[in-house]
Amino acid sequence: MKRRSKLFIVTLLMLATVGLLLPVHASALSDIPVTGTFTDSFGGIGSFVGTFNPQNFAVQNGALVLVGTLVGTLTDSKGTVLGTVVRAGQALPVGTPTGSSCSILNLTLGPLHLNLLGLNVFLNQVHLVITAQSGPGNLLGNLLCGIANLLNGGTPDLATLSGLLNRLLLTL
Repeated sequence: MKRRSKLFIVTLLMLATVGLLLPVHASALSDIPVTGTFTDSFGGIGSFVGTFNPQNFAVQNGALVLVGTLVGTLTDSKGTVLGTVVRAGQALPVGTPTGSSCSILNLTLGPLHLNLLGLNVFLNQVHLVITAQSGPGNLLGNLLCGIANLLNGGTPDLATLSGLLNRLLLTL
C-alpha cells in the first residue's frame, strides 16, 4: 500500500512539473496600441490608430526584430476613414529607445574634513550621479553610453537572443 502511494505521489509530481514547463499561449503582449500620423492628400495631418500583436522575435538583415500582425485604421485630416490596414508578418525593429539613458557614474562620498594650510573645509555626504542621454543629436550622450557598454561582452549573438526572447514571449 505504501509503495502504491509513493508511486502515485511521484507520478502526480511529474505531471505537475511537466504542466509547468508547457508554454502558455495567451500572451500578455497582445493588442499593443500603435498610433502615428501621416500627410494626407489635402496636405493635412492624418492619423493611424491600431494595435500590434507580436508572434515571435527574429533576426533580419543583422538586426533583432519583433514580428507580428499590425491592424489599424487610417483617418484623414477631415475625419474621413480612408481604410483599414491588416499586415501579417510585420517586422518592427527592437533596440534601445530614443531618449534612453545609461548610468555613467554613481559615487557616494562620506563626510570629508580637509585642512588646507589652515583653511578647514567640512563637507557632508556627497552623492554624485551622472547619466548619459542617448538619441539623435546627443553626441556626447551616445558616445558615453557606447563607451560605458564596451565591456559588456561584445556584440550579442542575435540568433541566441532571439531564441531566448521567443521562449520568454511564450511564457507571457
